[in-house]
Amino acid sequence: MNEEQVQPLTEHLEELRRRIIWILLFFLVMLVISFYYSIDIFRYIKDHAFHGYHLTVFKPADPILIYMEISMILALVFTSPVIMYHLWQFVRPGLKKEEQRAALLYIPVVVGLFVAGALFGYFVVFPNVMDFLFSLSEKMGVPMLYGVDDAFNFLFSIVLPLALFFELPVIVLFLTRIRLITPAFLNKMRRVAYFILVVFSALIAPPNLVSNILIFIPLILLYEISVGLSAWLYRRMEKEEEEEVEMDGVY
Repeated sequence: MNEEQVQPLTEHLEELRRRIIWILLFFLVMLVISFYYSIDIFRYIKDHAFHGYHLTVFKPADPILIYMEISMILALVFTSPVIMYHLWQFVRPGLKKEEQRAALLYIPVVVGLFVAGALFGYFVVFPNVMDFLFSLSEKMGVPMLYGVDDAFNFLFSIVLPLALFFELPVIVLFLTRIRLITPAFLNKMRRVAYFILVVFSALIAPPNLVSNILIFIPLILLYEISVGLSAWLYRRMEKEEEEEVEMDGVY
């Protein structure tokens, strides 16, 4: 590797380090701000998601653990657009103008899908899970007494995976753009994907048909939307390649 090759690599690493520092600084600022609102968010979740359930503290450190978890999640959500923006800025020089605009549009879409998945998990899936568990405990004659740390971690274990899974269309578009997957591959893997989605639904929902269907159907729709978007982008990429070949033929 000659000196001309080393210099650009050094510049790229320096730029990456600088962007990581900016992201960390922004995250710390958001974390400090989140500390102020975490108690209000905790009270809202406790009064809404766990309305009618008695939460208690089993360990002295439980309150601070929940306080920190809520603050960290909140800060990470607020920092995610900044992370996406700096990632876009880092790869932007290697993209075409059309790809730069498309990649920039991914930022609000990624955040919007994450929020949509979190809201779906919180307002739709989690209440049904709690209703099932409550009815089961009543049939068993066992009173429900939740530790606050276990209760909130249980909530996060349902909401956060769903929020991340809602990013599937964006991930598929990105992988299609860099040619790691094709619509034909997604169609071929449909049965396997459906099986994985069934297993995923069963893992985060109680073993009853209504809850499983409630989760499975939106995930199937997300997968089919992802396949459609991949096919649209793939056709567009092929058209761009044909136009480039025609232009090369002209010159």
